[in-house]
Amino acid sequence: METIGKYRVVKELGKGATATVYLCASPDSDLPVAVKVIRFGQDCAAMSRRLRKLFRNEEMVARRLDHPNIAKVYEGVVEENFAYLAMEYIQGFSLEAHTRIDKLLPLHRVIGIIFKCCMALDSAYRQGIIHRDIKPANILVRGDDEPMLVDFGLALNLNKNMDRDSTFITGVGSPSYMSPEQVKGYQLNQKTDLYSLGVVLFQLLTGRLPFRAKNQATLIYRIINTEAPDVTSLNPGLPEGLNAILRRALEKDLYSRYRNGAEFAKDLAAVRYQIVGDDDTVQDNRHFEMLRKLAFFTEFENVELWEILRISVWRQIAPRVTIIREGESSKVFGIVVEGYVEISIAGRTLCRLGEGEVVGEVAYLHPTSDERSASVVTLENTLFLEINAPALALASEELQERMRTALLGKMIDRMRDVNRIAAALGTPAVESAQSLMAGSTRAAPGTGLDLELAPP
Repeated sequence: METIGKYRVVKELGKGATATVYLCASPDSDLPVAVKVIRFGQDCAAMSRRLRKLFRNEEMVARRLDHPNIAKVYEGVVEENFAYLAMEYIQGFSLEAHTRIDKLLPLHRVIGIIFKCCMALDSAYRQGIIHRDIKPANILVRGDDEPMLVDFGLALNLNKNMDRDSTFITGVGSPSYMSPEQVKGYQLNQKTDLYSLGVVLFQLLTGRLPFRAKNQATLIYRIINTEAPDVTSLNPGLPEGLNAILRRALEKDLYSRYRNGAEFAKDLAAVRYQIVGDDDTVQDNRHFEMLRKLAFFTEFENVELWEILRISVWRQIAPRVTIIREGESSKVFGIVVEGYVEISIAGRTLCRLGEGEVVGEVAYLHPTSDERSASVVTLENTLFLEINAPALALASEELQERMRTALLGKMIDRMRDVNRIAAALGTPAVESAQSLMAGSTRAAPGTGLDLELAPP
């Protein structure tokens, strides 16, 4: 398209299931304009009617909203085969770009952005509007970290009589971000948006959704019936206070959830005040590069390394400090990033391990027992990456499988080393490897090791 109404098309910005958004020049202003075009299908009259309702709803709702963190709408036009909405062009990025574990924003930026979103939703509700489709893709962020809520096409106008409002459409929203009452099809109020914003906050802090499933039916069951894990179990570096905030935001009981955006924002402000270091990006990148160089992580994907960083704690440990004590019960394990440690059993040295070596993996991998069979003590200043076992259990299936494979490979290598040492201390074998390869007669049962080469 070269023109859309009076607007000259500059380029396409994005395309979704029902709409395409273009960057356009307006004859009335020097500022660029974003124009969203909805085409009405010729082969499905019901879908076309639904799209017209969504479009008229978005135009009506957006024109009423006036808040610095809600995108402005300038004009809406309905033609025979299509409709378009001219709105404020937001130059920045979508929060969807920062929901991956390897792309997370610094904590202080996340809290600042969600704080402003809380206030924008509060303002919308005071005008009788709830969004109903809050998700990362519908929150754009300008260069100055000002978030802008967009896409009010599914918004619900609470000022209308819902019994007579033919534009009311049930079953809208993005399932992963839906509140329990929304997936049940119950009557909604402003608390459904606060729940969805809580899901967005959870994802921006941890790189994963609070509820995950391989199919929609299981996902809906978990949203309705199960509790989300604490964010500090997935990212131990987060302030403890965020657990209480997210528990309240994701409350299934409406009476216990935040009443309004202002309450939500107030609690976020309290946590933001407690943050000491504003920007961990430089340190995160440095830690990532350190792990990337370790042989243990050679087969790990970059995104898996970032996930490891989020569920681990870096510990700088002085010499002669016990990391793991024989006889105790725990599933702590980790990697020696720098320095040396000594492994001992019953006061006798077993071995010494240095950079890139894993310790504590046996108790972690054991299916029934977490009792420690050896002690681990630092020999010098040691940088130790302690991996949070409960958080790893909640991590992606890909990371869990990669970690199990790497740990088992390490254990097998060590077992082979132990076997070689044990063999060097053993008595001469009844049959040498050379005689076995030559096909000599096997020893009679009871006279030695009954070995037989497996057929090729």
